[in-house]
Amino acid sequence: MRGPTILGLLIALVVLGGAFAVVERLFRRVPAPPWWRRPGVATDLAYGLFAPFVGKAITRVGVGVAALVVVLLAGKAFPAVRAEVEAGRFPDLSVLGLGSVVRAWPFAVQLLAGLFVGDLVAYATHRAFHRRALWRFHAVHHSSARLDWLASVRVHPVNDLLARMAQAVPLLLLGFDPAVFLLVAPLTTLYALLLHADVDWTYGPLRYAIASPVFHRWHHAADLEARDANFAGFFPVIDLAFGTYHMPVGRRPAALGVAGDPVPPRFLAQLAWPFRRRRAGGAVPAA
Repeated sequence: MRGPTILGLLIALVVLGGAFAVVERLFRRVPAPPWWRRPGVATDLAYGLFAPFVGKAITRVGVGVAALVVVLLAGKAFPAVRAEVEAGRFPDLSVLGLGSVVRAWPFAVQLLAGLFVGDLVAYATHRAFHRRALWRFHAVHHSSARLDWLASVRVHPVNDLLARMAQAVPLLLLGFDPAVFLLVAPLTTLYALLLHADVDWTYGPLRYAIASPVFHRWHHAADLEARDANFAGFFPVIDLAFGTYHMPVGRRPAALGVAGDPVPPRFLAQLAWPFRRRRAGGAVPAA
């Protein structure tokens, strides 16, 4: 499979940027400058270039490590698994014969189930990143004072690495069709673009069935009432089940971003910031 190219990224930026510029202009309640004129856009563009070439390479190594863990958990023989990979086949790493059961489902059912399992794991890891030990890696993503589609790419590589590794383990252990396993991550990434868009979509009666841009905007709110809410990336019912759902009807957050111990605005400084000693009194979200 060919990797990303600069030309491909530039084409994607023009196409996505143009499409979201129109969508955000038409469906935004509060007038605001277009995404390319907002503060922090240079930092997000840097992430957009960094992630496909460096960040994803790191993540692929991490997912490979997760696969090795699954091999151990599933009790598979390393030589047999390696032979499958070298033959160009996706090895069945499932436990208790679950692979044959899951792969008997229609592909659409598998994909929906895979997205739900992936979102359930993402919910758990997302909450973990809001705890003291991991918060500074995730605070980088929350540092945007204005949300739009491009803000979704502002993700620290350690955040992306650990989240993808955690997501890969249950999908492999359950034995989903390889196509499902390979689709979950890119579908999640693409939907994140829409989830961060600066539009006032709540999806009306479907607000509890599928995460909307307004739902996720409350997750980024600096408002105390919204602290540690709306962790799901696809299915708000997960937040409902665990008591973390928050989306008041007809309201928007007063402000977005991180309060206290501010994240530096520039790209390289943000990559280094989580590893620096925390200042006394730095803000950490409640668990």
